Amino acid sequence: MNTDCLPDGDDRKQDRKNDAEILLLDDEPLLLRVLALALNACGYRSITSCANAADALLRLDDAALPPIELIFCDLNMPGMDGVQFVRALGERGWQGSLVLISGEERRTVDTVARLASAHRLDLLGQMPKPVVRAQLVELLERWRTRQPAPGPGAQAGEVEPGELRRALAAGEFVNVYQPKMAFAGGGIEGVEALVRWQHPVAGIIYPDRFIGVAERHGLIDALTQAVCARALADASDWQRQGLGLSVAINVSMDSLRDLDFPERIAAEVRRAAFNPAQLVLELTESRLPPNPVVLLDTLTRLRLKRYRLSIDDFGTGYSTLAQLRDIPFDELKIDRGFVHRAHADPARGAILAASLGMAHQLGLRTVAEGIEDAADWQHVQRLGCDLGQGYHIARPMPPAALP
Repeated sequence: MNTDCLPDGDDRKQDRKNDAEILLLDDEPLLLRVLALALNACGYRSITSCANAADALLRLDDAALPPIELIFCDLNMPGMDGVQFVRALGERGWQGSLVLISGEERRTVDTVARLASAHRLDLLGQMPKPVVRAQLVELLERWRTRQPAPGPGAQAGEVEPGELRRALAAGEFVNVYQPKMAFAGGGIEGVEALVRWQHPVAGIIYPDRFIGVAERHGLIDALTQAVCARALADASDWQRQGLGLSVAINVSMDSLRDLDFPERIAAEVRRAAFNPAQLVLELTESRLPPNPVVLLDTLTRLRLKRYRLSIDDFGTGYSTLAQLRDIPFDELKIDRGFVHRAHADPARGAILAASLGMAHQLGLRTVAEGIEDAADWQHVQRLGCDLGQGYHIARPMPPAALP
């Protein structure tokens, strides 16, 4: 009998929220015991402790047992380490939530967190060693209050291109809008349009399931056109109500490679009788091509037509400075990975401050994504950022809900 991987706790009947199957993976027996006891105290009983990753994977792969919904994983372990275990979870398409526990320095753990996200894993958070009970309780509460994961009959993964074509023809895509608030004065100055698919059977489908399909199958331009048209129509309605907001839309590189794109945007703007200077086109920095001849042509003509250009997710790509030099951006939007909790992370804080300083020297308006709490707001405000966006300010909302 293998004693490295044994169930902890009892079989008493629990509240449904506490029935989740939790797996603890760490090579330190004392930590496993302390963490199991802390989880027991929070009402969780279905806990499996594993001293090595190989046994943890055996438990995950055992179809005769209930599926694991939450994993607490150490990083520095003999045999298969935490990075290899995260890779194995990604290869299995594991659908649960993951918490990283480690005594390694913060930047190393942050790198593993990014790796987990790249493997499309649901990273709930990170915990340093020794485990702090208050932080554990906070993580568990966040996990408990999340929307339930899709059931076995629910759709998962990317959609079929044929279904996407049908939805575009049927007009099933809708926009929600997330406000951008000025740090000076606290007023709402603009919104970002975010597309959702209102599927007649599956309900709301989020962009991560259809944007990649649209790009690979030549449908992204039609989708961008639909989002733009809807956003301009909504913005025109707001203007008639006395709410003069700028509107930002995300633009795919595939659309910008088309030299006729500026004319199509101009036609939509004229149709909506909208001020071109109030339309912001956001380009994701990590997707900008290294030799953007056609891109430079298209973007320069868009600026000549007075549309505003924003470099989105700033800091996530590898050719940032060259893009700022070569492309006529007038706004820099800093990725949430450098904003949220920057006040508590010296490396993150240094990058945020340097990015804001450089942007202002270049005469660019700045937007900070990922303002998730009051501490984020206060820190970014002190650094002189222009606009903030995030759940602390407002969640994405339908057009009628805007103030």
